[in-house]
Amino acid sequence: MKKKIVLYFVILILGIFLGWLFFHAPQSGNEKHDHVAEALKSKIWTCAMHPQIRMDKPGKCPICAMDLIPLNLNNGIGQDAGALHMSKEAVQLANVMTSVVSARNPVKEVRLYGKVQADERLLQNQVTHLTGRIEKLLVNFTGEPVRKGQKLAQIYSPELVTAQQELLEAVRSKQSQPEIYEAAREKLHQWKLTDEQISDLEHSGQVQTNIDILSNTGGVVTARRVNVGDYVSQGSVLYEISDLSRVWLLFDAYESDLPFLKTGDKIDFMIQSLPESSFSGIVKFIDPVIDPVNRVAKVRVEIGNPGAKLKPEMFATGLLKANLQEYRNKLVIPRSAVLWTGKRSIVYIREAKTDEPVFSIREIELGPVIGDSYVVTDGLKAGEEIVVQGAFSVDAASQLEGKPSMMNQKEKVMPEVSENSIFGVSGNCDLCKERIEKAAKSVDGVQNAIWDIKTKKICVTYAKSRTTSETIQKAIGGVGHDTEKFKAADKAYNQLPGCCLYRK
Repeated sequence: MKKKIVLYFVILILGIFLGWLFFHAPQSGNEKHDHVAEALKSKIWTCAMHPQIRMDKPGKCPICAMDLIPLNLNNGIGQDAGALHMSKEAVQLANVMTSVVSARNPVKEVRLYGKVQADERLLQNQVTHLTGRIEKLLVNFTGEPVRKGQKLAQIYSPELVTAQQELLEAVRSKQSQPEIYEAAREKLHQWKLTDEQISDLEHSGQVQTNIDILSNTGGVVTARRVNVGDYVSQGSVLYEISDLSRVWLLFDAYESDLPFLKTGDKIDFMIQSLPESSFSGIVKFIDPVIDPVNRVAKVRVEIGNPGAKLKPEMFATGLLKANLQEYRNKLVIPRSAVLWTGKRSIVYIREAKTDEPVFSIREIELGPVIGDSYVVTDGLKAGEEIVVQGAFSVDAASQLEGKPSMMNQKEKVMPEVSENSIFGVSGNCDLCKERIEKAAKSVDGVQNAIWDIKTKKICVTYAKSRTTSETIQKAIGGVGHDTEKFKAADKAYNQLPGCCLYRK
């Protein structure tokens, strides 16, 4: 009897164990499977190439057939809903670098290009004060240096011969008639004869048929206007002479550079043909008129030219460092940190007091460009940390997660979850395509609709909370096209053009 009791007890224990093995273990597996399914349902899936696609389960993108990726709806770190959370590994792979914003006294470098020119105030014309014939030229070519008082040419003048004869006769009677003598000398002075020439005439007692024309300035001959044998009148230009002991540097300044230039600024420049030498000067004049053709204004620098190293028409490159007093103690950030979206300028701020990288978008106001940096007039504070490299990668990640980005700055939260539906629609041509897509998009809540003329399928993206696939198919059927669930009314179908009639 005891053996039977023990046997029954063993069978009972074995039955309980087998029951637990066959019923409890599968139930545990089902519970685990349910947890996984629940986790998948809690995610939104999107396409990396088409972020507008939103689906509640994994699969293929209905547009490009790429595998959908999970969309992180909740960062789980208590940050603002618009902030973007990235792992340290993702930041490193995207080569994202940040820097702390600080205030500086900005200095803008303005690069100017120009030429060496002769000082206009030192240009002179050598003229003849007599009417006569050029008998000899002592300076024969352009570029020849001359000094003040040097003989330039010889001229024969009948009037001068007569005046010399008058002077010689006045010399004989200068004791009794000094006034006539002085008048004869003064007449020769008016024709620019020197006291030495007049004294030589008096001592020789002979009339000189050819008189030397002396230079009244020193410099370089830049133009010769006469030849031997030319008959010239009083005031005719014989030579143009430039004094190159001082020269001008005339730089071209564009309209955008003019606000940063003022007289008195120091400018350093180099001459292309003299690379071993460096020069500097002070801006003396800025042309108040813009050249209507080149759209530039001339900026003039005056400089001494010992040894005549600087020659007119040499090319020069100048660099002027302008202190922007109106932007003193303003924030300065690298140009690589700024993303442009039309009229807006945005940067990404790294949130403080977080272990993981968290970035938020910020719209800022910019001032002038200073080299590779911008002056910030509004939108940032000193001490904030901004993305200076890889800002576009951060923005792309923000856009994929439905966060505010450079393309959707007004969206402070993620857009509502959308559904994608693919169903067949009858049609023949491009007119059908336009009509079908227009009818689908006319339904409130439809975000996108694309009909393929080859497969006769349409892919519709719509908000689940605002419309349904059936409503969209009814709208398409209403314009005369059969769908998988609704047949278009004959009246609507018969109004289609002949090329769009698909029923046999």
